[in-house]
Amino acid sequence: MVDALDPAADAPRRVAFVITRSDAVGGAQLHVQLLARALLDAGHAAHVFVGGEGPWCRWLEASGVPHTSLRHLKNAVRPWVDGPAYVEVLGALRDFSPDLVSTHSTKAGWLGRGAARQLGLPIVHTQHGQLFSYGAMTAPRRVVRLAERWCARTCGAILFVSHYDRRVGLHHGIGLPHQHAVVHNAIPDNALQADPVGTIPQVLMVARLARPKDPLLALDAFARIAKHPWHFTIAGDGPLRPAVEARIDALGLRDRVTMAGTVDDVPQRLAAAQVFLLASRREGFPMSVLEAMRAGLPVVTTDAGGVSEAVIDGATGLVTPRDDVPALARALESVVTDADQRRRMGAAGRARFLAEFGFERHVRRVWAVYRRAMRETP
Repeated sequence: MVDALDPAADAPRRVAFVITRSDAVGGAQLHVQLLARALLDAGHAAHVFVGGEGPWCRWLEASGVPHTSLRHLKNAVRPWVDGPAYVEVLGALRDFSPDLVSTHSTKAGWLGRGAARQLGLPIVHTQHGQLFSYGAMTAPRRVVRLAERWCARTCGAILFVSHYDRRVGLHHGIGLPHQHAVVHNAIPDNALQADPVGTIPQVLMVARLARPKDPLLALDAFARIAKHPWHFTIAGDGPLRPAVEARIDALGLRDRVTMAGTVDDVPQRLAAAQVFLLASRREGFPMSVLEAMRAGLPVVTTDAGGVSEAVIDGATGLVTPRDDVPALARALESVVTDADQRRRMGAAGRARFLAEFGFERHVRRVWAVYRRAMRETP
């Protein structure tokens, strides 16, 4: 069990967050944004260093989180720009002079940890899912594993967002057990609550349309239960959108599926839905599932990463195997045809969210990991 420390009771510290992407707002970005804001509110100096000047930067500005865009820090591994990116990260950290460097995402994790080590700064790296947790160990994945093993040596701690990810990390030799800490993601509560009963069940999936998300699996499952009343909305955009649009037409679901694109009103959409769906091949500990549970929605999901550590199969939702269209179709059919089941699962999910995923406790647990790393660094 991770200790809990109140960051507001501690002396002011300077924390630098380093993360690769600003062009997407996923779980890692939301984690950094919420945590940085909480540390600022507790009297600390937090600053986010992020690759590019994408939409997420506007989210940071709106929430009052200071940030610096690093133009050379890209998501893809490209040696001809990785050198300038490293120099850029090194200079940014030297100028900010943090007491701790908190790295997130693979590429930023490599460069940020290398720069922090060169500067003699304490480091905590957060693993938001494991790139080699699903599928064959291809040559690129072996390179990633070697790089993660090497970078783990620089860390005061490696923070995993699920016990599943920690088990994968141990299996692949990522760090040593004493470096590991598990703190599930969390989000602040709000007052927007759904009515899971509804007449025609509205099923919502919020996800970037890119691998490892699996919207095609979801569409194939819905095609099998077309005889029942339901409507499916996909909120999100990305490189898989053309394939999703083509599959909708091929299955004859154009009048049953709405492509909402990128939206900024997710809590309102959740409050208007009756079921939340997440179809994915690989996950860490998805924020979208927590948002659905917060809204009091039953969750239907594939068993990816730490999802089953949030969703209790048969109680707060239904968890199905990955890549299993018939199983996902049966789960969806069960919830769209049974309003009472939706109500029970939604209420149980809301209760579990309040009991297990309180944001204040989450911040205190993360701060305990951060403080340990700062204390143990020579």
